[in-house]
Amino acid sequence: MVSNFDKFPSEELHEECGVFGIYSDGTLDPAYACYNGLLALQHRGQESCGIAVNDCGVIDYHKDMGLVTEVFNNEILDSLRGQMAVSHVRYSTAGGSVLENAQPLVMRYVKGTIAVAHNGNLTNAVEIRKDLEKRGAIFQTTIDSEVICYVIARERLKCHSVEEAVANAMKKIEGAYSLLVMSPRKIIAARDPHGFKPLCIGRINGTYCFASESCALDACGAEFVRDVEPGEIIVVDESGLKSIKTQSNVKKSPCIFEYIYFARTDSVIDSVSVYEARKQAGRILARKFPVEADLVIGVPESGIDAAIGYSEESGIPYEKGIVKNNYIGRTFIKPSQKERMKSVRIKLNPLLNPVKGKRVVMIDDSIVRGTTVDRIVTMLREAGAKEVHMRISSPPFLWPCYYGTDIPSRGELIACNHTVEEIRQLSGADSLGYLPADCLGEMVFNKIDGFCDACFTGKYPAATTKQTFKGKERGGMNFDKKIPIKEKKNG
Repeated sequence: MVSNFDKFPSEELHEECGVFGIYSDGTLDPAYACYNGLLALQHRGQESCGIAVNDCGVIDYHKDMGLVTEVFNNEILDSLRGQMAVSHVRYSTAGGSVLENAQPLVMRYVKGTIAVAHNGNLTNAVEIRKDLEKRGAIFQTTIDSEVICYVIARERLKCHSVEEAVANAMKKIEGAYSLLVMSPRKIIAARDPHGFKPLCIGRINGTYCFASESCALDACGAEFVRDVEPGEIIVVDESGLKSIKTQSNVKKSPCIFEYIYFARTDSVIDSVSVYEARKQAGRILARKFPVEADLVIGVPESGIDAAIGYSEESGIPYEKGIVKNNYIGRTFIKPSQKERMKSVRIKLNPLLNPVKGKRVVMIDDSIVRGTTVDRIVTMLREAGAKEVHMRISSPPFLWPCYYGTDIPSRGELIACNHTVEEIRQLSGADSLGYLPADCLGEMVFNKIDGFCDACFTGKYPAATTKQTFKGKERGGMNFDKKIPIKEKKNG
C-alpha cells in the first residue's frame, strides 16, 4: 500500500478567530482588558490581531500581522484610550493572510463609524457580495466579515438603531457568526441562530465583557454570567444590558469540535466544561476500544485530557510520554521533504523512561490529512515502546467545514481515501480506534440540545450553496481580489 501522507500539507486544524469586547464603567481599562482577553484567546488565531477603542464616539484602532505580544506594547495600549472596545485574533480560513483582512474592521459611513469583530464563515457571502458590488459597493478586503459590515450599514439607513440594523442583517446573512459590533454609543453582541461559534458574557461591577471563550473572561477578572444564546442580540450602553431574541425556531447546532480540540481546556461553553468533555471522550474510547497495555499517554495538548479519561476508565496508569515545544510559533520553518521526520521531533519529543519497553496507548484528538501520525508512532517505537495502540478522541473526518474551520476538501481527508485498517497500517500502530460519531452526545453529557457534527456525518445544519462549495474547494471563500491600497495600522 502506498502512503498518501506526504502528499498533503500540515496536519493541524485551525479555528478562524476569537473575539473579545468590553463596555467599561471605569473598572477596567478597555485596551488592556482586550489585550489580556486576546492573550487568553491566542490559540484561536495566530496570524493577526487588533483592538478598536471608542472614546466618546471617536473610534481609534491598531492591528497588524503577528501574535498579540508582537503587535501590542504599553505605548500602543496607552494610546488607545476610551470607554469601550472590541478586539480580534485571526487565522485565515476565508480570505488571505494579509494586513487588509485583519480585524476589527472599522467602517465609516453616513451614520457615523462602526467597528466589527467576527468569528465564523458566512455560507451566502459570495452571493451577497456580488449583489453589493453590482450596486456600487467597493470592498477593501477579501473576507466575508466586510460583507457583514456592509449589510449592517445599509440596514442602519432604514431603521432607528444599530441593534435593529443587526437584527435585520441577521435575516439576510447565513452561516456561522459570533459578532461584536461597536457603534459610537454602544456595543452589540450577536450569535447566529444555530449558535455555531461560542460567545459568552462576563461582568465585573458595571463593566460588561464578551468573549469567544470563558477563559478570556477569567484573564481580565470578569465573572462569567452566561452564554449568548443562539439567535440572541445583546446590547450594552449607558443604560445597562438588554437582550433581543431573534429566529428562535432554528435548530441549535454549536460546533462539537470546540470540545474536542479548539477551545482551551479551562473554558466552559454552553454549560459544558471542555476539560470534562475531553475526559469523557477518553472514557468512551476505553469502553469501546479496550486493550491490554502498561500506560496511557496523550499527544499535547488536547489529547492529554482524553488520555486522563482513558486511564481513569481503564485502570491503566497515565504517564506524561510526549513533551511539546510551545515556543516554535509561527516562525517555525518546515524543512525539506527528507527532513520532515525531524520536524516532528522539533515540535514533539518522547520521554524515554516512561515508554521504553512498554505497551503504550497513545491518545490524540484527531487525524485529518494523516501527515504526522506515522511519524509520532515511529518516534515512540524509536524511544523503545513495545506496542503503540492509537486512540482518537473524535470520529473520522469525512466532510469539509463551511462554517469557519479549515477542515479541507474531501480529497485531502485521509479517512475519505482509506479504511480504518488501512490508516492503522499506514500509521504503523498496533491498533486504532476512533470515537464513534453516535457517542458525541454522550461526550458532552447530553447537555446540548443539538450540535453540528457535519465534518463527521455530512449533515449540514445550515444552508450551503454552490458558491460555498466552490469556495471551499479552492481553499476558503477568498474573493480572489488584489487589494492595492493598504489600510493604516492605527486609524
